[in-house]
Amino acid sequence: MDERIIKYCQGILSKQEQDRLLKEAYNDPVLKSQIIDYQHVHSLLELAPEKADSLQGHEGYGNFKRLVDSQRRKVWLISFSRYAAILAIAFVSAWMLASYYFSGNITEKQELIAFQQELVVPSGQRAELTLPDGTKVWLNAGSKLSYPSFFEKERKVFLSGEGFFSVAKNEKVPFIVSTRTIDVKALGTQFNVFSYPESDYTSVYLQEGKVKAYFPSSETEGVELSPEQYLIQEGKQFKLSTMDPDDLLWREGIYTFKRQKLASIIKKLELYYDVKIIVKDKEILDYEYVGKFRQRDGVMEILRLIQRIHKFKINKDDDLNQIVLSK
Repeated sequence: MDERIIKYCQGILSKQEQDRLLKEAYNDPVLKSQIIDYQHVHSLLELAPEKADSLQGHEGYGNFKRLVDSQRRKVWLISFSRYAAILAIAFVSAWMLASYYFSGNITEKQELIAFQQELVVPSGQRAELTLPDGTKVWLNAGSKLSYPSFFEKERKVFLSGEGFFSVAKNEKVPFIVSTRTIDVKALGTQFNVFSYPESDYTSVYLQEGKVKAYFPSSETEGVELSPEQYLIQEGKQFKLSTMDPDDLLWREGIYTFKRQKLASIIKKLELYYDVKIIVKDKEILDYEYVGKFRQRDGVMEILRLIQRIHKFKINKDDDLNQIVLSK
């Protein structure tokens, strides 16, 4: 494999070398195929639950590099594909598509802008990717992000689930996150958006910079946020609330609950792990908990740890994909 591909994915290839690589790939089907294959596997590696920290991530990357240099490369790719079979994922390399832009063909460029890529993160996992404009995105479990292969007049993506965005600055072209209810506009900033289809609210937490949240039909009536402000949208109403910054630790695979009732915790566990949790004795829902849990531990282990504080019974039905809690 061309070492430039690996360096490009690591972000250590110079701009001139990047352009040269893309132009070469445009005319070289073999090189093009290698970039696409590597991008697929590189993205899937980010989803692996075993990646608990950066050290493990580097180890996984090293293993991958050795594998692609061996004759077992195709077998490994097939095996890994089976592991990630539950992904509804359609990746076409943004870098490869950008190479068409360098060709100067206006018709092809317009087609690329219209082409939507989609990343779906399965339950119990998370993903990280870089968009064509350099914006970095972290996606929580059960989330889906749709985005164009190339940004031009606007930078707009569609989110279902939860995502944290570190937006590349471009004062001329705002960055817009569109959800099922509201849009969030930013220039260069860092913020978190929570908008699962099963949830009865959408929320925005601003960590750095400035964003504006609004209904698509009435942008002028939107709400501008300042750093550390937390906005909740329910129905037609916006309201400011508070959010613990530790709630953003999901990007590192950690779920944090501080004096939250079990009812609230269950709602999030259902979203994150795609499972139905039924509570037979309603008083259980009022129990409050404080704790941090690793995403990779799984929903059953999290419930067992919570169970140690306030005793209740846990029964799981794998056929129905549901968990029943009772006293």
